Amino acid sequence: MIISTAVEQVVHDAEQQLADGTWSLTANDSALVRETATALGDAIGPVDTHQALPTIERLAALREAIAALAITIARTHGHLAWFLAQCTSHLDPILHWRALDAPEGRTFGATIPTDDELTDAETAVRLLATMLHRAVWPA
Repeated sequence: MIISTAVEQVVHDAEQQLADGTWSLTANDSALVRETATALGDAIGPVDTHQALPTIERLAALREAIAALAITIARTHGHLAWFLAQCTSHLDPILHWRALDAPEGRTFGATIPTDDELTDAETAVRLLATMLHRAVWPA
C-alpha cells in the first residue's frame, strides 16, 4: 500500500471518530496536536521548494517528522497515541531509506528511495499535518 493512501485512511478514520463523538481530545492533547502539526509543517516545507532539495535533505526532513510524531506519542496516551502511532507505522519505510552511496554494500538493508517514494511520504506527512491543523480540534 502506498504510504499516503495508508495515512489518508487512518486520518479518515480519526476524523470519523471525532465527528461521531467516539473520540474527543483533552486540553492537553489539543496542545500536543497543535505542537505536532507545527513540527510536521516545519519539517516538510511547501511542495514546490521541498522537492527541489537534494535527496539527503528530503530524507532528513522526513526523519525529523517521524521524530516529532514519536515525541508526541511518548507524551500522551489513549486515542491520540494510538492514532499517531498508526500513522507513524505507515511511515516506517522512511526508516529503511538512505541517501548515501554504499560502495561496500554494508547498509543494513537500507535502500535509496525513488523520487516518487519521497514525494509519497512527504504527501503523507503534509496530509497528517493538515488534518491536525483542522478546526475539528478544540482550542
